[in-house]
Amino acid sequence: MPTVTLVTEQWTAVDLAAAARRDTLRRKQKKTQRGKPMHQREPRPLEFGWYLPTHGDTTAYGLAEAQVPGSPELCERVVQAAEEAGFEYLLIPVGSVCWEAWIAGAFMAARSKSIKPLIAARPGYINPVLLAKMISTFDQMSGGRICINLIAGQNESEVEAEGVRHAKEQRYALMDEEVSILKALWTTRGPVTYHGQFHSIAGAHIRPRPLQQPFPKFYLGGGSRQAWELSAKHSDVHLFWGDLPERIAANIAEIRQMARAHDRMDAIGFGMRLQVICRENEHDAWEAADALVRNATERQKQEMKILYNNSAANQRVQQLAREHGDLLLPHLWTGITKVRPGAGIAVVGNPEQCADTLQQFIDAGCHSFCLSGYLHDEEAERFGRLIRPILAERNRGRFAA
Repeated sequence: MPTVTLVTEQWTAVDLAAAARRDTLRRKQKKTQRGKPMHQREPRPLEFGWYLPTHGDTTAYGLAEAQVPGSPELCERVVQAAEEAGFEYLLIPVGSVCWEAWIAGAFMAARSKSIKPLIAARPGYINPVLLAKMISTFDQMSGGRICINLIAGQNESEVEAEGVRHAKEQRYALMDEEVSILKALWTTRGPVTYHGQFHSIAGAHIRPRPLQQPFPKFYLGGGSRQAWELSAKHSDVHLFWGDLPERIAANIAEIRQMARAHDRMDAIGFGMRLQVICRENEHDAWEAADALVRNATERQKQEMKILYNNSAANQRVQQLAREHGDLLLPHLWTGITKVRPGAGIAVVGNPEQCADTLQQFIDAGCHSFCLSGYLHDEEAERFGRLIRPILAERNRGRFAA
C-alpha cells in the first residue's frame, strides 16, 4: 500500500493569496448537486470533442490517391475547423504512426483561442513529478486549455517497442500511482513524499500550480474492469466506445457504484467515442461510408484483428460487429472496425438521423462526445453546421453559450 506524507512549508503572501482564490473557486464549483437524489440532479452540460489526425487523413482506406499525409497544414486546418464548429476539446492521438502529442498540443494551442488539447498521460513514459510540472505549465501558458487522457496502452508490441516493460495489469496500477502523485502535487500545501510499488519521491513540490482548479480534467476510455476501477477513482469523464445505448446505461450505473467507494458518484461523468459520417441526405452518407472501407485489403483487415486483440474495448467492438453485422442501430454502423482499431463505430445518416442516434446516448446518461470523421476538417464543419444546432434545440440549457 503506498504511503503519502504531506509536509507543511512556509508560504509567501502571494502563495497564500493564490490559495485563497483557489479555495473560493472550489467552493463556487461545488454549488452542487451533492446529496440530491438522481432525479433531482440537474443534467451536466453537454460537451463535444473532435480528433486531430496527426498521422494523416483519408476518404478511402486502401486507396493511395485518397490518402492525406500528416502535416502542420493538415493539423492547422482541423484545429481551425473544430474550433469554428464549437468543439470544446481536441483529442491528440498517440502511437508509432502519430506525431508526438505534447508538441502537437502546443502547436494547436498556439493556433486557437478556446479549444483544449486532450493530451495523453501514459504510465511509465514521463516521471510523474516532471509530468505534473509539464501539465501545470501548459495549463498556465495556454490560459487554462488542457485536459488529460489516461491511456494504459492498447497494443502490447508497440508499448514494448517504446521501452515500457510493464504488463497491462501493472500499467493500470502504475497509472493509479502516477495520477495520485499528480493530484497530490497540485493540491498539497507543502512538499509531497510518496512511497509506492513503482514510485518513491521525497519532499517534491512544483511551480506553477494549474490555472484550472483544482486541476485539469481527466478522461479515460476503456472496457476492462481495471479501466473502470481507475476511472471510478480518478476520471472526470469515462469514455465508452460505440455500443448499444441500453448497454451504455447499464455500464454507467455500474461504474457510478464503483465510484461510490471513492466518494465520487457525483464527480464522474460519461461520454462516447464515435465516428460521424453526416451528409445532407442519407444516400450520400451511406455512399461515403461505403467508400471509406470498400478498397481496404484483406491484409489490412487481418492486421486490425491481430494487432489490438488484447484490448477489452477493441474486443467488445469486434464482438458487436460479429453479433450484429454492419448495423447496431439503423444509423450506428460497425463497418470502420474492419480497417481501424479503436473508435470504429460510426453514426451515419442525414443531420436528423445522426442527431437522433446521438440523442439516444444522451438519454442513456452521456454528456461528453469525443467524435471524429473523414476528412476531419470537412466533417467537423458539417457537424457544427448540421448536427449541433439540432442537438442544441433538443437539449436547451445544456450547451455552453
